[in-house]
Amino acid sequence: MIKALKKFKITILVALCFVPLAIWLPDIAKKSSLVTLDYFKEMIIIMPPVFILMGLMESWVPKDKIKKWLGDGSGIKGMGISFLLGTLPTGPLYVAFPIAGTLLKSGARVHNMVIFLGAWAALKIPQLMVEVKFLGIGFTSLRFVLTVIALILEGALIEAIIRRNPSKNK
Repeated sequence: MIKALKKFKITILVALCFVPLAIWLPDIAKKSSLVTLDYFKEMIIIMPPVFILMGLMESWVPKDKIKKWLGDGSGIKGMGISFLLGTLPTGPLYVAFPIAGTLLKSGARVHNMVIFLGAWAALKIPQLMVEVKFLGIGFTSLRFVLTVIALILEGALIEAIIRRNPSKNK
């Protein structure tokens, strides 16, 4: 029982916060419930194909290829591949996390997965085109370059922290 409570402590905490909200602010609680339901429906539609794609990726792409392209010895080429993998797709960021997890299990470097996730979140090509239209090429170019630099530095920092504390990342 205690183990189950620990496993679902965040869900239980959210539910405990929702009860007073439903009592004192029922309109906000209703809106919150509808937003939650919409996200749940979206995930039910999007996640099964993502999991199928991940399973196919694991069986079709050999682990030695992933290690070669995205692993420790991949260098700048691996960062470039990670960057391209992150900028091409459209879709919510929560789709990228299971993909990154699968790639990590297959031998991808943490640094490259940080670049992949960051590019997915901030540098998608359709997003950049809209940004150019509304903010201009100068601003978009500067933000793009600074974001790429930040992702490379963040990846290196996170990888260094994980390597320094290997027992904490299990």
